[in-house]
Amino acid sequence: MDGQNRKDVIPGLMVDIVLKADQKTGKLTRGIVKDILTKSSTHPHGIKVRLTDGKIGRVQKIHAE
Repeated sequence: MDGQNRKDVIPGLMVDIVLKADQKTGKLTRGIVKDILTKSSTHPHGIKVRLTDGKIGRVQKIHAE
């Protein structure tokens, strides 16, 4: 899953996000979803989330458990 649909992203999932500072390079950061920040049901660049370590970015990939 690519993280563009809000219904696919739930707290506790392991995801790869791209931080705002890393958007040009595409460097991914892995973590556990704490909060979902995007209100709309979809977003073309990925649903914005806050990880348990406080980092905020858009979901690029969802890892199966």
